[in-house]
Amino acid sequence: TPASMSGSGSEAAQPGEDEEVRTQEAEQDWAAAKAFYDNLVSKKPRPPKPQHAITVAVSSRALFDLVEERRIYEEQGLEKYVKYQQDKENVTLKPGPAFHFVKALEHVNARLLELYPDDEERFDIVLMTNNHAQVGVRLINSINHYGLTIERFCMTGGKSPIGYLTAYLTNLYLSADSEKVQEAIEAGIAAATMFTANKDVAYSDTQLRVAFDGDAVLFSDESEQIVKEQGLDRFFEHEKLNENKPLAQGPLKGFLEALGKLQKKFYAKNERLNCPIRIFLVTARSAASSGARVLKTLRSWGLEIDEALFLAGAPKGPILVKIRPHIFFDDQMFHIEGAQKLGTIAAHVPYGVAQKYNKSA
Repeated sequence: TPASMSGSGSEAAQPGEDEEVRTQEAEQDWAAAKAFYDNLVSKKPRPPKPQHAITVAVSSRALFDLVEERRIYEEQGLEKYVKYQQDKENVTLKPGPAFHFVKALEHVNARLLELYPDDEERFDIVLMTNNHAQVGVRLINSINHYGLTIERFCMTGGKSPIGYLTAYLTNLYLSADSEKVQEAIEAGIAAATMFTANKDVAYSDTQLRVAFDGDAVLFSDESEQIVKEQGLDRFFEHEKLNENKPLAQGPLKGFLEALGKLQKKFYAKNERLNCPIRIFLVTARSAASSGARVLKTLRSWGLEIDEALFLAGAPKGPILVKIRPHIFFDDQMFHIEGAQKLGTIAAHVPYGVAQKYNKSA
């Protein structure tokens, strides 16, 4: 006869046993809920897990044109601003400076899902904004209108979103607020301030095109400091002496790495000639005097650049018109402004010695 049936009846369960039963039941409930969610059929791909994703956090003012809304906020205050946004909930916002870049990221995702349907190593776009939740409906309506796949929102109600960037494992943060971008850079997060182009140009629908400056963007500002403080001749001499010494990394090196990793996924499927990502280096360096160190540094990192343009101090704007990047990163405002005038969407990286000169200017 089993012990539980002997004597006057079954014994009461011990407290430890109760806790174990509750834990098992909770785990069963969680497993059932997860199985239900996993079995839901949807044409939209689920967002990748943050630890696998390349997370690009975009502010609402970078994604959409909110110039008029910003003016109302600054001139009439928060309550009028929120009311205006709620009254305009069904009026679609116009694209902002990061819009075409985000669309290009989503095209890359679509291609990756075709080749690697079960792989989560792709872009995850997060709307990271200090807007109030009451404004969220208009943002959601606009995102749905354009068919963007942005599932993760972080709306901080006037508080700085920087703390959330780390929690989201952010690889790149784009904002129209230079102070927030500076805060992110100081926190060790790749970030840039977005500027709208002054002319409308056509962007590729089939290839993400990203252009990087070199010093103080991909690389440290070590060499730029010598240019500013000791002149060009000393800079050329320094680069020649250190040609075989890799430059230290700059704030956007990690994002370049992420792009390169995705490119290799296409190469592995024999898609090199049809790769939807193309990377450009557009630098004021001259090739003969200081280009070798840059190329050897990239090689030492195991990274490839599709096109390297050494301009030897010539303006970058006319070259960028030919490239037509979805985004161009540079640390110097005069390059940003030159790019803007000719129709390039530019992103300022507030890093390195050039910022001292930007402020004084």
